[in-house]
Amino acid sequence: MFTGIVAATGRVAAVSDGAGARRIAVETGGLPTTGWKVGDSVAVSGVCLTLVAVAPGRFEADLSGETLARTTLGRLAPGGRVNLEPALASGAALGGHLVTGHVDDVATVRETREERGALRAAVEAPAALARFVAEKGSVTLDGVSLTVGAVRGAEFDIHLVPHTRAVTTLGSLAPGQALNIEVDLLARYLDRLLEARGNR
Repeated sequence: MFTGIVAATGRVAAVSDGAGARRIAVETGGLPTTGWKVGDSVAVSGVCLTLVAVAPGRFEADLSGETLARTTLGRLAPGGRVNLEPALASGAALGGHLVTGHVDDVATVRETREERGALRAAVEAPAALARFVAEKGSVTLDGVSLTVGAVRGAEFDIHLVPHTRAVTTLGSLAPGQALNIEVDLLARYLDRLLEARGNR
């Protein structure tokens, strides 16, 4: 489990294809890996990955076919920047919202505009996810917990304050950019519960 509060931006050091999976090596950009071990989880641009190798300031993880199909991680190349967040420790502050790291799909930036030091972006969610996005609700984009602004059908606004722009990869958003989207966990389960009740 994660919170959508990015701990550091890392950089992809290497990408390699092996039997049944693609492996990425990531430099953690100053985020300490002390205490990390093989089998631990880390969110890489919102995607929960399992560590298969750990070294000081660096780790490796495998990308399954499902991850490559549903997220933007298949597009990563050496030098690419990624948002990093270690798994939530028991008793730690919940600064964002509950995030699983199970990315639903890829959303697309449609428009960006500067507004009083903040960056407003209009983002289009895949049609099947639009009903889970509500004004003043939460959404995770590339691993960053954000508050939803206005909603127009499948399109919604986010506002990035200077701090978020400085410490995550979202500061350089541009129209056409693809982002990993995870909708709010409570909205997903409430929808499923109502669907099941309706079937009965």
